[in-house]
Amino acid sequence: SYIFGLAGTRPLTTKVQEVADAVRTHRALEDCDVIRGFAETTHRAKSWSCERRVVARIEATRLGLDIRFVVTNLTGTSPRVIYESLYCARGQAENWIKFHKAQLASDRTSCRRAVANQVRLVLHTAAYWLMLSVREAIPATRDLARAEFATLRLRLLKIAVRVQETTSRIRLAFASCCPEADLVR
Repeated sequence: SYIFGLAGTRPLTTKVQEVADAVRTHRALEDCDVIRGFAETTHRAKSWSCERRVVARIEATRLGLDIRFVVTNLTGTSPRVIYESLYCARGQAENWIKFHKAQLASDRTSCRRAVANQVRLVLHTAAYWLMLSVREAIPATRDLARAEFATLRLRLLKIAVRVQETTSRIRLAFASCCPEADLVR
């Protein structure tokens, strides 16, 4: 089974034009900001050996019409499910992978030995879960509760603090200009 995005072409847009006009008209009549509709057709590009199922996501906004196409060989599933539940979920998974690589530098697996690279990925994943736990511990009313890991690292972890350890407690002395001192407290 496969599912992938396809660049829109004039022949593809023509095949779903009737549904696109209906979505555009519905948005205008209802005076909504956004109306989303779905269409399904078959298409055969010059380089393809056969016709394939194409799902179109048609979105009408006040700015105009936006049509996205997805090609799949999945059958028995509605165009809405194909696009929203399968295609967009796959894209979100790719975004999480990109986030993991960019925010935690987990793409640095340049060792010659596979075991060393696997250990690095395990450590990066542990760092991911630790940062996720830190973000979840922040009250929802704070802007850092939705921050990316790089922002959390800069504003919470990479700060200068004087640590005073006694037998009964540990004191953290923040600089007077530390903007997140109350949150860490």
